[in-house]
Amino acid sequence: MKITDFFSLLGGLALFLYGMQMMSGGLEAAAGNRMKQILEKLTANRFLGVLVGAGITAVIQSSSATTVMVVGFVNSGMMTLQQAVWIIMGANIGTTITGQLIALDIGALAPLFAFVG
Repeated sequence: MKITDFFSLLGGLALFLYGMQMMSGGLEAAAGNRMKQILEKLTANRFLGVLVGAGITAVIQSSSATTVMVVGFVNSGMMTLQQAVWIIMGANIGTTITGQLIALDIGALAPLFAFVG
């Protein structure tokens, strides 16, 4: 490994940490106490936290994006680490369920899905 590679790695890490700091400050300023109350209600127990994580992942189709958002919430103090663990677990479960739905042959159910909306 060259010295330039090492400094590139350090620079990338510094940019990442700076971005996390900026994101957490922005989240805290933008959302405030109301968002913290909403997150507390959505993660009142473990099961609900897992469902919220799976639901968010199903909507945005990315467990990585869900994880990054949750890490930002924890970093800004809007969510505890324990709350975050259950949401991230739900995000991973949601990704697995999405993969299973794609693997199944659900073509016969397409008219039903089209009818439901």
